[in-house]
Amino acid sequence: QVQLVESGGGLVQAGGSLRLSCAASVRTFSSYAMGWFRQAPGKEREFVAAISRSGGITYYADSVKGRFTISRDNAKNTVYLQMNSLKPEDTAVYYCAADLTLRSSGNYAYWGQGTQVTVSS
Repeated sequence: QVQLVESGGGLVQAGGSLRLSCAASVRTFSSYAMGWFRQAPGKEREFVAAISRSGGITYYADSVKGRFTISRDNAKNTVYLQMNSLKPEDTAVYYCAADLTLRSSGNYAYWGQGTQVTVSS
């Protein structure tokens, strides 16, 4: 069982930055690929970024490429999402997810509760 807790969300002006963190309660964090997803009001959940177990491979949605960076610290059981040049359309609840397989689809086995990110124009 993997428990995930996101933090770092909040209200920021367009053009600003936020860093999301996701702490995992699991002994073998380095065995899991990690992903970030988001869901805006009235929209389906969408893929944002994913990172392999070692951190050597990363995937990004086209909408965030060049602005967001996913990283992980296996010693701290934590995955991060650095978000720069934020836009109002980035407003959503952001979720982290864990799975034994690296993927950009939503079929992750474990999910956090989410953290709200609001970008004002």
